[in-house]
Amino acid sequence: MTLAHDPLWPRAGAWPAIDDDGWDAAILGVPAFRTSLSPTGAHATPGAIRESLRRYSPTLLGPPPVDLNEALRIADAGDVDEPDGPAGEASVRTAVAALRERADLVVALGGDNSITYAVAQGASAAGLITIDAHFDLRDGISNGSPVRRLIEDGLDPRRIVQLGIADFANSVAYAQRADDLGITVVTMDDVRRRGAADVVAEALEIAGADGGAVHLDIDVDVCDRSVAPGCPASVPGGLAAWELRALVRAVAVDARVHSADIAEVDATADAPDGRTVRLAALCVLELLAGQASRKVTT
Repeated sequence: MTLAHDPLWPRAGAWPAIDDDGWDAAILGVPAFRTSLSPTGAHATPGAIRESLRRYSPTLLGPPPVDLNEALRIADAGDVDEPDGPAGEASVRTAVAALRERADLVVALGGDNSITYAVAQGASAAGLITIDAHFDLRDGISNGSPVRRLIEDGLDPRRIVQLGIADFANSVAYAQRADDLGITVVTMDDVRRRGAADVVAEALEIAGADGGAVHLDIDVDVCDRSVAPGCPASVPGGLAAWELRALVRAVAVDARVHSADIAEVDATADAPDGRTVRLAALCVLELLAGQASRKVTT
């Protein structure tokens, strides 16, 4: 990708490798794909997101305008090799735990949604917020099971909030499972009716009870297929790109959010203009924008 150079128009991305402590945010690629329920090239996505970030400026308009590259210390920790399977998940947990000791926020670039399991555990999350059309409570081990696996390993389901759960994307059995477990479910229709500020305030109160660390799972297939064709499970009628971005930033502003993942984008199946990967890259910037807002208010 050849991009114009303008010294007065800096670009996002190309952040330095992590080499000491005191970082505001650290990026980690987790290219999991082997247990996906749908064929996917999601292992190509972390690199594609990094490349797409270069299309954007790191500037928040404010006022006053803020350059995220100057306001935050942002590092790129590279990718976890072979993150699938028990050994791979152990490597992810170790990598995330190490980054959490050195950075306030760890952002994992997936990969399919199976990464939520190991990333949340590595970050020692006590609460979980998902932005996803699906419950991810399936039996077995796949990109459809991370929430169930976290609960089975001890995460309190009463500290889980799922935003954007959609009609025609789930089953009665899994909807009943979520209800029986005590998970707070906010459907896609309710997200639209109530708005980002309202649903996020509720989600943070539940997932972040008693000040516990919160993990945010951003499953891009919650979006309408017109803006996320590179997500195997996205459907017509999903969230608009701006709605997803508003939710992500609203969650990321909260200091209890110490980790996040961006999942379910298959860079190899994207539209020619790369719109799904570009949206994923903007979610990275929205997370960083939230992190910058914390520094202003503290």
